[in-house]
Amino acid sequence: MGLGEHLAFQALNGVVWGLILSLMALGLNLIYGVLKIINVAHGGLYMLGAVLAWALTPLLGFGPALLLAALAVGLLGMALEVTVLRPVEDRPVMTIIVTFGLLLLLEHLVLLFFGGAPRSLPLPAVLSFSLPLFGLHYPGYRLIVALLAGLVAGGLWLLLHRTRLGLKVRAVAQSRELALALGLPLAKIYLVTFGLGAALAGLAGALTAPLVSVSYRMGDPVLVSAFVVVVVGGLGELEGAALAAIALGVLEGLLAVWTSPTLARVLALAMMSLTLLARPTGLFRRGLPEPESWA
Repeated sequence: MGLGEHLAFQALNGVVWGLILSLMALGLNLIYGVLKIINVAHGGLYMLGAVLAWALTPLLGFGPALLLAALAVGLLGMALEVTVLRPVEDRPVMTIIVTFGLLLLLEHLVLLFFGGAPRSLPLPAVLSFSLPLFGLHYPGYRLIVALLAGLVAGGLWLLLHRTRLGLKVRAVAQSRELALALGLPLAKIYLVTFGLGAALAGLAGALTAPLVSVSYRMGDPVLVSAFVVVVVGGLGELEGAALAAIALGVLEGLLAVWTSPTLARVLALAMMSLTLLARPTGLFRRGLPEPESWA
């Protein structure tokens, strides 16, 4: 395989990883945009989605396990928002401390019951196919993951822009005080938003489980990448987060042609972070669009 084919292959890998990372970043940015919470526990929710997919696949099959893992993580997120985060939601520093504590709690609970040894999740035979691309056999599951991640991201956009629930969510993100004055149920919107953001993290972890080693610390490096993506894309800017995630994935993939994967990730994160010198508020400034109607 020549250099051009190798670059194309790595770029495609980068797009796949970027789309997975975009699910993490979208959930993280959605929670920040509405609740103004920097959710450090997001990496733990990602990890939990992968662990649940690993545990449920032998019992239910791969597809149902993915859905149930995402749903379970979403419901857990809603429970955490009500019981742990709601009392401190108006205290930004406390939310960071509390969510960091939740991250440690999730990791150590999984360590206790799951163990510290990395596990692997074999793909079902129907998904263990490959396609001839760039002179190599490219794993078909990675293309399926990219397609599913893109569909979910598109579904989130439709939810926010074409439904009454999405209108309410964007209204709260634009002005919490105005939304409260208009009688919108802030507590319910916070609950649904946090649950949705958690479910996106859980789904990202479940989709990634067959591609990586499943372990109780697997969410930590992904969390770092997601935070960089969110800041570079613009806090509260969902489209910006998705585009920045794909850009980071492609950049990391291309750099891996000339260096090790670990160094490629470090360099890609550093290069993305340098963009903040020129645009401290992120590459996208629009924020969530203004609601078109209050009817």
